[in-house]
Amino acid sequence: MVYETGSFNAAITAATGEDFALREQLLSSYGDSVAQQIDLLSRARCDGNWNVAARRLESLGASFHCGRLVKLAEQAIDGAPGDPVILRDLRRYAAEFSS
Repeated sequence: MVYETGSFNAAITAATGEDFALREQLLSSYGDSVAQQIDLLSRARCDGNWNVAARRLESLGASFHCGRLVKLAEQAIDGAPGDPVILRDLRRYAAEFSS
């Protein structure tokens, strides 16, 4: 599936305008959602659970116009449950986002 990706920051700005408290809340919720799905991926022991978590990450990235997350999620969808490279890359993304 191909998604049109734009600027993550532009999407956040469009959603929050100049309401900085709302911006922080939205960014925090996004980060929490990413972390939760990565945790589910790391605990997935079957293709079904892995695929569900990876597709949720893909949808989250697409919703926020974050091409990087969409690409990482697509790699997970194409990968095998527990793939350490995919999990490492996703954890790196989450760490970079939260800093």
